[in-house]
Amino acid sequence: QVQLVESGGGSVQAGGSLRLSCAASGITFSSYAMAWFRQAPGKEREFVAAISRNGGRTDYVDSVKGRFSISRDNAKNTVILQMSSLKPEDTAVYYCAAGRFSGDYSRLAHGYDYWGQGTQLTVSS
Repeated sequence: QVQLVESGGGSVQAGGSLRLSCAASGITFSSYAMAWFRQAPGKEREFVAAISRNGGRTDYVDSVKGRFSISRDNAKNTVILQMSSLKPEDTAVYYCAAGRFSGDYSRLAHGYDYWGQGTQLTVSS
């Protein structure tokens, strides 16, 4: 069956860095756009970043541009979210998602077919 397994979450102080990984299995990874979403307590799930099937195009929500970087390794079926200059408002559960689109990717959660279980990031001030 399809599995997306996130890892790398944890607690970090503001200004710090952290790297999230998502390992995919059960899908032809290179056929899927990949994305990261996050959900803070009491808030809706929010798009964070997306990457096209071949990694050639990326997209970020404005609040993380210049601080976060999404990448993928199709040989290892892995997508990475490198986060730096972390802020308390980045605190959330982070989810990776896989989807197939006519375009490169989507910012809409409902367009994604598969989701990981989430990993918690807590940024303290």
